[in-house]
Amino acid sequence: MLKVTGARVVWTGSGEELAGIDVACGDDGRVTALGPAVAGDGGVLDGGVLDATGCVVTPGLVNAHHHLLQTAFRTLPGTRGVPMAQWLPTMAAAYAAVGVDDELAHAAASAGLAEALLSGVTTVADHHLTWPALTDGGVAIASAAATAARELGGRVAFVRGSARDDPETAAASADAIAGALVPHGGVTADGVVQVAVGPAGVHSDSAGTFRLMAEVAAAHGLRRRTQANEQVDVAVAEARYGRRPLQLLEEWGWVAPDVTLAHLCGVTDAEVAVLAGAGVTATHAPGCDLPMGWGVAPMAALADAGVTVGLGTSGGGSNDAGHLLADARLALQVAPLVGRPVSAREVLGWATRGSADGLGRPDLGRLAVGARADLVCWDVTGVADAGVADPVAGLLWASPGRRPRHVVVGGRVVVRDGVLQTVSEDVVVARLHALLAERRDR
Repeated sequence: MLKVTGARVVWTGSGEELAGIDVACGDDGRVTALGPAVAGDGGVLDGGVLDATGCVVTPGLVNAHHHLLQTAFRTLPGTRGVPMAQWLPTMAAAYAAVGVDDELAHAAASAGLAEALLSGVTTVADHHLTWPALTDGGVAIASAAATAARELGGRVAFVRGSARDDPETAAASADAIAGALVPHGGVTADGVVQVAVGPAGVHSDSAGTFRLMAEVAAAHGLRRRTQANEQVDVAVAEARYGRRPLQLLEEWGWVAPDVTLAHLCGVTDAEVAVLAGAGVTATHAPGCDLPMGWGVAPMAALADAGVTVGLGTSGGGSNDAGHLLADARLALQVAPLVGRPVSAREVLGWATRGSADGLGRPDLGRLAVGARADLVCWDVTGVADAGVADPVAGLLWASPGRRPRHVVVGGRVVVRDGVLQTVSEDVVVARLHALLAERRDR
């Protein structure tokens, strides 16, 4: 087991802030105890004791919406602050120029997951939308992301997405991926790999795609996820169907408790009520939507209506960074523009428990006995935190770009003193750079 000791405060993600306690992580990768001077040092693994002196300890952050492939395509010319109708073909051309396959998927996912761990994110939902012609149902690409997670020591929820794919092909691929990677229920026994399904949105995928993907989800016990109410989504839905995106999703059976909707910019009060009544969960992605000018989601209104809210970065093609804590700060800053101010603790809850619940993962996003032992030790002794009266709020307000001191996933220390312990950060970076250089020069 591993004991995390000496923290200034432990924020559990469930409304508790505990001082003077240790967190004990068992050999099964779950939290076994939270309490003062937790006993049981004998026979412990991984160094036994992890010093969190001067730290705020939180659950591992959960990035509820990412596109890991886009880690290889950041800050491309013509992709910043442009209409989505221009952004989409620019990104598609970049993918085609390099070639999407399992090798690129592994290199990009490795970089994205390393960045995640080094910013306190222990679980990433990877909505993969870009598929070449497939001979194996896409299993190799999905397996590449799963392999990257296991190598680096993080967790991944791989979402078999679709963006204008043939509906039958996309559904057959989702079926093959789920069958190859996870048992019924969509999550491996150790909780490292999860599979879900998710068309890109009504702007790109037909009712047939949504129907067939839902059938695969039902057959395998998978969660469903899609994107709604971004700029193009609203325009296309109105032009093509004479409907709002959420009206279509409701008609197509995708407004339901097993569905998470990302973005949700510009939803109306009536739509908020519908989502709350249906038990849908939501994911806020302000680091994508706001700087690109695609809209701002009224997440406080959704939360007040009873909708479970999570937080995601979206992909490197629109956000450029996978630092969820930085986007949490942006969520704090933008909330008053579309409703009421929100507190740091509320948004931190979105980035942990809310995101986990949207994945159907009550074992993640909180520090409680029996939950997965995923936690982050944030050092609050530096000059960026000098004068901070509230160290939990200060995590977001004072220095949102901080690296954590330590990161633990499943009771295993994967970041110690700010350094990846599993795969060298330099190796991850060099591998992606070399692959991109080779393919762009050919």
